[in-house]
Amino acid sequence: MRILVHQAISKDIPTVSDILNEAAQWLEYQEMPLWGEDEVSLEGVRPDVEAGLFYLAFCADVPVGVIKFQTEDPLFWPDVPDGESAFIHRLAVRRIFAGGSVSTALLNWAVSHAHRLGKHYLRLDCAADRPRLRFVYEKFGFLHHSYRQVGPFFVARYEYVLLADA
Repeated sequence: MRILVHQAISKDIPTVSDILNEAAQWLEYQEMPLWGEDEVSLEGVRPDVEAGLFYLAFCADVPVGVIKFQTEDPLFWPDVPDGESAFIHRLAVRRIFAGGSVSTALLNWAVSHAHRLGKHYLRLDCAADRPRLRFVYEKFGFLHHSYRQVGPFFVARYEYVLLADA
């Protein structure tokens, strides 16, 4: 299955919202709620899509997944030097395409994109109490960095080394 990743634009706001909503509803059904309705609504994703932070994965011109890619994350990573990292959030895949290849393609794209930007690390955070999700990232090659309490969220922070420090 060939997957292409493109930056989401304003016309893609409904698609980004729909994919995130589908994932959020599935997680809710699994009794593992993650994102609130306000975070995945059209108005909730609009600012980040319009800022160029969301990217869509396509398989045969069908949108199958989404990822948010940032070059700063002061909320979850205030303790890392500016400019050395890229950060990912909100990785979501349509249920019909669940199983690894879409999420792996999105992670590979994020690694490549961060590397092209000259970053030393690709970083992410996830709920510390989600061992299956953490295993996905660890299996891909992310290394556990630390835990952090951010408001009501206790997260495990991970990093993927792109470039050795000079």
